[in-house]
Amino acid sequence: MLSAWAGALVPVFSDTDVSGTRHLVRPSGTGYVLAANHTSFFDPVLLIGTLHRLGLRPAVLATAGLWRVPLLGQVLTREGHVPVHRGSRRAPDALRAAADALTAGRGVLIYPEGGLPRYRASHDRPPGRLKSGVVRLALSTGAPVLPVGHAGARRVSSGPLAKQLAGWATAPVRRPRVHVHIGPALRLDTSDHPLDDLETALAQAWSTAVGALEDGPGEERSEGEGRADGKHGP
Repeated sequence: MLSAWAGALVPVFSDTDVSGTRHLVRPSGTGYVLAANHTSFFDPVLLIGTLHRLGLRPAVLATAGLWRVPLLGQVLTREGHVPVHRGSRRAPDALRAAADALTAGRGVLIYPEGGLPRYRASHDRPPGRLKSGVVRLALSTGAPVLPVGHAGARRVSSGPLAKQLAGWATAPVRRPRVHVHIGPALRLDTSDHPLDDLETALAQAWSTAVGALEDGPGEERSEGEGRADGKHGP
């Protein structure tokens, strides 16, 4: 249900394009990790909605505070999303739950930076240093990791609270351009430096998304790729 809602909201608040969808091909029945950069509060709507339109409904690792929101917490639990209790004894529970989802063949979406950036400007910055949890998860399960880089989400929501509220309120009129790029899958269990390799791959995916925004609408798509509103081509 949340995926469907997010899928409906993405084209309302943004003009989102997607590239790299050919990398989503995977053996049937195997789980996969989607490791995405984190830039704004629009990210969850952007990625869950975009992935829903691509036929994917991954379990999302998200801050446990969301489970305290009335009704929302029940929906998150029912749909199999995973609360992350940062800085507590329950923190390892998130990786165990994610591993269970992967074993069951489900995708898992993780923000391996572990939080939002602190700067307030609306422009994008490269992904920061990644936490090691995503690597531990991939190594323990053997699941492939797909880097997901996106750019432009901060044009919808960024900065202090008043600016963020104004951004959300005006986004349906402005419909800022956003681009999501899915990079090729990594097998971290065969890497000598898995965290470094994932950081490099995520930075490249983000850089591709930034370049797509700079190229202008319609120029960045290759065959079989298109818009997050389900319309392919310019």
